[in-house]
Amino acid sequence: MPTTLADIAEKAGVSISTVSRVLNGKAEKYRISRVKRELIRNMAEELGYRPNYLARGLRLSKSNTLGLIAPDISNPFFASIIKRVQSIAYKMGYSLFVCNTDENVDLEVEQINLLYENRVAGLIAMPVGQKYDHFVEWQERKLPLVLLDRCFDEFNAHSVVVDNYTGAYEAVEHLISYGHERIGMIQGLPGTFTNNERLRGYRDALKAHGLPVDDSLIVGSDFREMNGYIETKLLLDRENPPTAIFATSDLITLGVLKALDEEKLSIPHDISVLTFDDFDFAPYLRCPLTAVWQPKDMMGEMAVKLLRGQLQLDGQEPHRILLKTHLRIRESVARVGSKRTKSGR
Repeated sequence: MPTTLADIAEKAGVSISTVSRVLNGKAEKYRISRVKRELIRNMAEELGYRPNYLARGLRLSKSNTLGLIAPDISNPFFASIIKRVQSIAYKMGYSLFVCNTDENVDLEVEQINLLYENRVAGLIAMPVGQKYDHFVEWQERKLPLVLLDRCFDEFNAHSVVVDNYTGAYEAVEHLISYGHERIGMIQGLPGTFTNNERLRGYRDALKAHGLPVDDSLIVGSDFREMNGYIETKLLLDRENPPTAIFATSDLITLGVLKALDEEKLSIPHDISVLTFDDFDFAPYLRCPLTAVWQPKDMMGEMAVKLLRGQLQLDGQEPHRILLKTHLRIRESVARVGSKRTKSGR
């Protein structure tokens, strides 16, 4: 049976109102001594007390639940961020209502309406990224909103993103420095902020080094494994296949690896691979992958803190936080014409 304020009051030898004031941060206002505060908090911890945030929210006509929507919760990248958001939110006294949109804008709209009907205090959105009218409506309701990972240049909202452009630019530049000129890019969902910036970085890196941009080497339609698998098969089947593949997400990379394994091709001896998203097992593969690392934990934590800031102080001017990526050089890139030299050696 859950511990109540009455249980703590009886154990500490004080009134229920005194317990309530201490646990709700009002001890100084009511001049409750430090000794008594410490006693009450110790008793609460000893008895395993957990506040009923739902009941409190109903009494105050506001919720202590945050909403979060993600394009694909099976994607390790999003799953990792969700875990961090939940952990930070919990420490701040919030519960989390998570919705999966399956990269579908219509479903995203439905999920946002569901969260609104459930009176969440605020919304962290990792959007599909192709439309934003429904987020404008959310913002017009004066409800806190933070866009995470994907945002919109035309929509002014609090957001946390990584520097996708620089990350992609440095990745392609690294491949070029090893002599690669035919670099296949397997992109994610076209038209989204994340994909557009990575594509722009890819193009600009080639141009900066005097290399032509071959649009036929830019392939793909979403951030999922099957996309990586199919497009790798098609790239390899060409008369003049690329010498390197730049995979723009962790799931795309899994598809690339599956296709290369089926074709009995070795990384980096037969083809070089560089990935955007440094998933946890990338360093431990038969050939450790060179990858663009993203600060996933920081992204999740910053999003929760931005949202809490809006909850505590209305009228904050929306701003975008841009976090740096880092190119982690391992062994999956070989010099063109070499069967032995690996990146990082």
